[in-house]
Amino acid sequence: MPDLVVDAIHTAYGLSRVLFGVSLEVHQGECIALIGRNGVGKTTTMRSIIGLTAPYRGRVVWKGRDIAHLGPHRICRLGIGFVPEDRRIFPELTVWENLDIGRRTGAGGRATWREDQVFALFPDLAKIRDRRGGVLSGGQQQMLTIARTLMGNPELLLLDEPSEGLAPLIVELLRERVADLKASGLSIVLAEQNLEFVMALADRVYILEKGEVRFTGTPADLRADSRIVQQFLTL
Repeated sequence: MPDLVVDAIHTAYGLSRVLFGVSLEVHQGECIALIGRNGVGKTTTMRSIIGLTAPYRGRVVWKGRDIAHLGPHRICRLGIGFVPEDRRIFPELTVWENLDIGRRTGAGGRATWREDQVFALFPDLAKIRDRRGGVLSGGQQQMLTIARTLMGNPELLLLDEPSEGLAPLIVELLRERVADLKASGLSIVLAEQNLEFVMALADRVYILEKGEVRFTGTPADLRADSRIVQQFLTL
């Protein structure tokens, strides 16, 4: 059975409907990717899972429990961590203080991640642990945001557009670190526009268009069908 089942969710911001029956599933240790052009519903799907924008129809089932209308703090305590697109670090706090704020034992007493494990994954952060978050580069801030989320010991990590705005060398480094997380057994939902980033990491991909899932398959399936890329991913 999959750990996460998103079952035909419909989500809106006020009167503006964004998602129209989106369904997906994530098995333990799997990386799935949500891809598509800007504005198709990738971020809203993430927000629906983590409880920031609850769907008005459909279910979000985590390990057999419908969490669609729980608050974000309760969903986090159940083992889901969220890395938002805009990072949301605390600029006046140091790297170490940002990490310390995120410190929490995971569901069932899970305690895989502490400072030493986080610094081993992101050694550059160890070198700047006393530097304030607001003076970090974009790549350092992205690594700090992921590291802070890991300090909450999630079992599922939601990554929203992690490569956006980063230099190619930093994107490659980040891809390697996400691959390390996947290899450790962490489940990942990745929303991303960088197709090569996705192809290197995902077990399955979901293409969204106008708030609906229009394609589901493996990266190999997607590579084999250039029409799908042309129709839904080419700007």
